[in-house]
Amino acid sequence: MLSGLNHITISVSDLEASLTFYNDLLGCELWVTWDKGAYLSLGDVWLCLSLGEPSPSSDYSHIAFNIAAEDFSTFSQVVLEKGVGVWQQNCSEGDSLYIFDPDHHKLEIHSGSLQSRLKSLQQQPYSGLTWYKKL
Repeated sequence: MLSGLNHITISVSDLEASLTFYNDLLGCELWVTWDKGAYLSLGDVWLCLSLGEPSPSSDYSHIAFNIAAEDFSTFSQVVLEKGVGVWQQNCSEGDSLYIFDPDHHKLEIHSGSLQSRLKSLQQQPYSGLTWYKKL
């Protein structure tokens, strides 16, 4: 039986640039590096940076990282001052910053949770929304 998210692997074109972004800017914890990759962690999930030829998604697919609401503004300001690109403006519950990594993978920095999102759907349901569990 599946029990959770194990790890995320991202193909990167420049390992050093990606390490600087994920470790130094986003605050992921660096565990090991090797010629063609690195392992970092953030909370209970580990992130593998794998040297290769990235092919970022052109659709809405993205990876979202948690941030405490009280840290969101300061963190966002620092990231934007570093010139990190934004791919979308937030239009949903909770504070979100939608940014690109160095290889144009889409990321989201989000201060909400599944529970806060579900509560917002009670107030403003999506078109065609069907509930399967009660809050």
